[in-house]
Amino acid sequence: MSEQTPQAGDSATADREARGLRLVAVLLGLTVVSGMIDAVSYLGLGHVFTANMTGNVVVLGFAAAGAPGFSVPHTATSLAFFLAGALTGGRVAVRHGGGSRRTWARVTLAAEAVLVGASAAVAFAAPGATATVYALIALTAFAMGLRNATVRKLGVPDLTTTVLTMTLTGLASDSRAGGGSGRRSPRRTAAVAAMALGALLGAWLVVHRDLGTPLLIAAVAAGVLALVTSGRE
Repeated sequence: MSEQTPQAGDSATADREARGLRLVAVLLGLTVVSGMIDAVSYLGLGHVFTANMTGNVVVLGFAAAGAPGFSVPHTATSLAFFLAGALTGGRVAVRHGGGSRRTWARVTLAAEAVLVGASAAVAFAAPGATATVYALIALTAFAMGLRNATVRKLGVPDLTTTVLTMTLTGLASDSRAGGGSGRRSPRRTAAVAAMALGALLGAWLVVHRDLGTPLLIAAVAAGVLALVTSGRE
């Protein structure tokens, strides 16, 4: 029996997939973007999250109970558009998931950049309008749903880009102090730091400037990551 030799086409495809920034670094960058977007939505759009849906479900409970400062319509809009984005992300995965991971990731991140860029344009064009609040919630929540569906199906461990509960749990329970190997501690620690950095930057810009600036920065960051990402972990 003769051994099969790699085909030239297979080698070329592997080379294309390896070009660019590894997915781990890209997802850490997107985690920073998530922190910025949740800073915008929570601080500037009426105490609603558009990236972190765990927090959003809790916020919906607060709003339904009549807690001051929370809105059922705002939170329900965020949840609905996030789910619509995730559904779309699932369809994109069906279309691209069996092919190039690099192409798949780039298509999704380019779409995120366009959606978040559109939200920045709306924020600059009509700041303070009621319709603007709903438009920003809808656009950013849809973008985050689209991205989350893609990240979930890419399956890179410990880098969901929007939630940290299990990351923090793993960081503690799998550490050497917790009886584990601590093998993934650097990645998990980086994810936590990235989220905190994004939240810090986003909050500072919302407090000292406006809503449009952090959204514009987030859109540019997503666009750059779309251009440079590879298909390798």
